[in-house]
Amino acid sequence: MLETSARLLRLLSLLQAHREWSGTELAERLGVSPRTVRRDVDRLRELGYPVNASPGTGGGYQLGAGAELPPLLLDDDEAVAVAVGLRTAAWQGIEGIGETSVRALAKLEQVLPNRLRRRVSALNAFTVPMLRVAQPSAVDPAVLTELAHLCRDAERLRFEYRGHDGATTRRTVEPHRLVCSERRWYLVAWDLDREDWRTFRVDRVTPKPPHGPRFVPREPPAEDLAAYVSQGVSTRAYATHGLVRLFVPVEVAAKRISPSVGVLEAEGPDSCLLRTGAASLDVMVIHVMMMGFAFEVLEPDGLTEVIRRARDLLDDALARAEGSRPRTRDGAGRTPATRSGSGAG
Repeated sequence: MLETSARLLRLLSLLQAHREWSGTELAERLGVSPRTVRRDVDRLRELGYPVNASPGTGGGYQLGAGAELPPLLLDDDEAVAVAVGLRTAAWQGIEGIGETSVRALAKLEQVLPNRLRRRVSALNAFTVPMLRVAQPSAVDPAVLTELAHLCRDAERLRFEYRGHDGATTRRTVEPHRLVCSERRWYLVAWDLDREDWRTFRVDRVTPKPPHGPRFVPREPPAEDLAAYVSQGVSTRAYATHGLVRLFVPVEVAAKRISPSVGVLEAEGPDSCLLRTGAASLDVMVIHVMMMGFAFEVLEPDGLTEVIRRARDLLDDALARAEGSRPRTRDGAGRTPATRSGSGAG
């Protein structure tokens, strides 16, 4: 039985080369008779592999496309190439591929023999990616795969976490999911010490094994975890919140506004809503203006006053650039910018 199973795997590996084999060729490769090849092909079909056979002198066997993806057999070089490719996709955060790449990489690295793990590690250690933009928050793919394993196996994670202020804390969590944006990775987990859901930037996570024990997964904090993380990092994390209407379709706004900046909501064919947060209203004004879209402030009321002060400062700067005296509004010769500045202390 063991010999037959090994032969079936070898036959499947040959068929997955995506070429047509004659019965004689397969028999020679496997060291069996053509009749045994036909029986083995029938066994593969029973297991769900769509093996096509064409009759005649020029006919043969070929693995066709099925309704489901069957298990793949890779030789050493193919396995290394796939692992390196998945790591590269995860590192560069290709849209729609990054998170899937980590899941696939976690499955692949679990079954890689040690000799292939060393080859993959060497390639990654001595390869320098020339990324499109600088990524100071780049994540080690090894950390991503470690977290992916713990999420999949429902094992507690122990790690050191570096906060915004640089201070380091020790955390113990029940990891749930990894969420990626185009620039960063986040871990959604239940914090055991704080007894609440938390979102952690993965580039600030340093795992501290041993991990475990296993746990029963909890109900997630939201059905749409991508939206949950987006709102958390763009709004809930800040003391100042704002809501503005952008006079562009949501599809247009989404090309310029990342989920880490704000949460977009379609309102109509030519407008959308943006919920965002910032350290202060002044910073929020700058962010909204830099988006380059016509907008209307909905809340808070104080944001409109900050925009007026910014307008006066810009008018003043333009007047100076044009060589004219800044306009005044009172007999003392004070500009609106001067009054705003003195009033702000």
